[in-house]
Amino acid sequence: MAKTLTKRMPELPDIPLLEGDGEPLESDWHGVQISLLDELVRQYWKGRSDFFCGGNMFIYYSRRQAESVWEGQPLYKGSDFFVVKGVDGTKPRKYWAVWDEEGRYPDVIIELLSPTTAKEDKTHNKELYERVFKTTEYFWYDVDTRELKGFRLHDGRYTPIEPNERDWLWSVELNAYLGLWEGEYRGRRYPWLRLYTADGVLVPTKEEQAEAERQRAEAEHQRAEAERQRAERFAQRLRELGIDPETVA
Repeated sequence: MAKTLTKRMPELPDIPLLEGDGEPLESDWHGVQISLLDELVRQYWKGRSDFFCGGNMFIYYSRRQAESVWEGQPLYKGSDFFVVKGVDGTKPRKYWAVWDEEGRYPDVIIELLSPTTAKEDKTHNKELYERVFKTTEYFWYDVDTRELKGFRLHDGRYTPIEPNERDWLWSVELNAYLGLWEGEYRGRRYPWLRLYTADGVLVPTKEEQAEAERQRAEAEHQRAEAERQRAERFAQRLRELGIDPETVA
């Protein structure tokens, strides 16, 4: 879906743009979950450089909003995690400024709810992403209640994304499901928000992929060793019968 048809380039502010406010994330889980989402998208789209993932990063979209951040009373800072497609993903960025990105806004936004942010993410930010950003898909996840909701832009308004039988939500923009996975990541056990392929396969982390490859290599080694031992037993049987194994095709 094209994002630039109904959007105007914002007026550039004449003030320096802050890279961050120095405030910590809501919890340890928030930071690790953001890292996990970033890793999974990059794993899923390995080999591509035409997208950008941002986590806990300021998003600047208007002069007024940029000035409010500078004044210490921000109208909006940024989302927990977002993805923009069709851009140079190798370009270093300390923040996302729409006017520096040819008017591009996030294609997917994911907010990780907390008691202090849930109301804002479900009301003001949802309206901002719908009416100003015109972000195609918006998701939120609450690790405490396991609430996972998604919305897709349709005729300028968000409509709920219906979950499948596993309570996963399909993302057209990511070409993957978003769903919960109970397990350990970086030494922490939570119901993590993860990606699944259209076939229901869990998108692996780098560590999981490396372990799967190790197990495949070990299985192949065991298969080859079993075959070698079988051949050796057969050769020994031939010798016992007075037959030279080298003469047997």
